[in-house]
Amino acid sequence: MAFDDLSEQLASVVAITVTPFDADGAIDEKNYAAIVDRMVEGGVSVVTPNGNTSEFYTLSSAETERALSITVDTVGDRAAIVAGVGHDVASAVTAARFADRAGAQGIMIHQPVHPYVSLDGWVDYHRAIASSVPELSVILYVRNPRIGGAQIAALADSCPNVVGVKYAVPDPVRFAAVARDAGLDRLTWVAGLAELSAPGYFAVGATGFTSGLANVAPQLSVQMFRSLQAGEFGAAMEFWEFIRKFEELRALNESANNVSVVKEALAQLGLCRRDVRPPASLLAEADRSAVGVLLNSWSLL
Repeated sequence: MAFDDLSEQLASVVAITVTPFDADGAIDEKNYAAIVDRMVEGGVSVVTPNGNTSEFYTLSSAETERALSITVDTVGDRAAIVAGVGHDVASAVTAARFADRAGAQGIMIHQPVHPYVSLDGWVDYHRAIASSVPELSVILYVRNPRIGGAQIAALADSCPNVVGVKYAVPDPVRFAAVARDAGLDRLTWVAGLAELSAPGYFAVGATGFTSGLANVAPQLSVQMFRSLQAGEFGAAMEFWEFIRKFEELRALNESANNVSVVKEALAQLGLCRRDVRPPASLLAEADRSAVGVLLNSWSLL
């Protein structure tokens, strides 16, 4: 798949998979494949294994490789696959090269987890990873408000396979400036804070958004995207209001229950266990009940 092809596909719902675990704590491969298949059948055109909703930082390298392989086998040619990679440069390069061999169309580079990040160092980190897989499309994951258009443009200048940015700084004004400084039409800009942020970011230049909700109700995410793509903000806001309480549950306490809410919903739908790995935790009973009420309101239970 050419870079331009993936750039176009990123202007869509970019679904981040959960990683279901079995009773022994290993990846539940059967249910993982079923959730991915259900997502694609629901209209999702870009699937990202090993993202934050996948509990990336709790997975071993062997587990991330297995998750990606299951995704590739399940999706086939029905959707584009963008594999999350990260950690130190050597680990990220190894994961990126595995993604290339496994059949992914691109990689998403997680924000560097380091207490001391310089702007030049940020560029160097991403350049080293992107340059190691020149044939793969690369999506940057920006959560640091200090990263500006100049850094993104410099990286795109040196690495032509950088085709998109998942922007997850909760500031649409900052996003609008960064996107224009880097080149609004040069890259595909994906609203990286899911459905609740999508309308505001679409208004100033985003053309896609990420979603964890797509694990649970892919049709809702896809319908909201289609409204935004058509410029029908009133219709999009109806979907926004419909899923608002679910996404607000995920965002409480600095998103402490982000994954737990999604897995609770999947558990109540009988699609996988609710188990998450520390430092995440299971929901309290009141929140479990709240998830059930929402699923009932969506006619999913």
